[in-house]
Amino acid sequence: MPNLPSVLSILRTMPTTLPAPSSIATHLKDFALVVLGILSAGVGLKAFLLSSHFIDGGVTGISMLLAQVFGLPLAALILVINLPFIALGYKQIGRGFALKSALAIAGLSLTIAFVPFPDITPDLLLTAVFGGLFIGAGIGLAMRGGAVLDGTEIAALLISKHTPLVKVSDVILIGNVFIFSAAAFFLGVQQALYSILTYVAASKALDFLLNGIEQYTGVTIVSELSEEIRQVITEKLGRGVTIYQGKRGYGKRGEQQEARDIVFTVVTRLELPQLRTEVRRIDPKAFLIQQSIDDTEGGMVKKRPLH
Repeated sequence: MPNLPSVLSILRTMPTTLPAPSSIATHLKDFALVVLGILSAGVGLKAFLLSSHFIDGGVTGISMLLAQVFGLPLAALILVINLPFIALGYKQIGRGFALKSALAIAGLSLTIAFVPFPDITPDLLLTAVFGGLFIGAGIGLAMRGGAVLDGTEIAALLISKHTPLVKVSDVILIGNVFIFSAAAFFLGVQQALYSILTYVAASKALDFLLNGIEQYTGVTIVSELSEEIRQVITEKLGRGVTIYQGKRGYGKRGEQQEARDIVFTVVTRLELPQLRTEVRRIDPKAFLIQQSIDDTEGGMVKKRPLH
């Protein structure tokens, strides 16, 4: 399935043992998220993709391709092909994760086998886009509940650990190239192209479910007016800051060795334009560096209420 940094950060932070007993509400919430994820993925598969012979990426895509080429039952293939990846997850991530994921994948297989879904639209473009959206949303909801519906990321993560020169994204990209190339050969070029569109739509839906509209961005600001910028960020934007002590090298005004305060803050992508405007208003020559943040923990990430 889609490879995103947020997916891998969740896999890395999965508990290594079964979680300690907690509130019933937490367990019910996780259960509800996994069930909703299973139903959403089931809608994407049965109500959209299967009738048009489109596939997705990852283990789900392999299962769909084998089912269409050899006439094998898709429900059984999804369960059987994912089992080795669940076993890897049990060894590398933990028993709790493996148990939840095994039950979720089994639930998806049962849903595909026994739950009837109407064929919603014959339009190929709508089928590709909305089929991908429902599948991506299903995987995202299941991950928020502590499980996965596709074992591709587990395998890619383990391969990258044992092969430092190969990135996780490279593993998944190469795998999907083979999958969609096989789809073009066995199903036709048109089905393969629509399947790629399905994969892209699923990636975007998964990204939104895991990160939401408040995806965070880290911003580093180097300026002679760092104190004024700090005040604007904390008092006007309501965000926390971290001040680093640094020393400038060679810049526009030549070589400078004096110490400089460096401001670092974390904002949402919706707040980023306002931050850049305020910094440019204070110091048009300020040096800004921004980078996407996969995950945060601790500190003041949420915006402070302004009075």
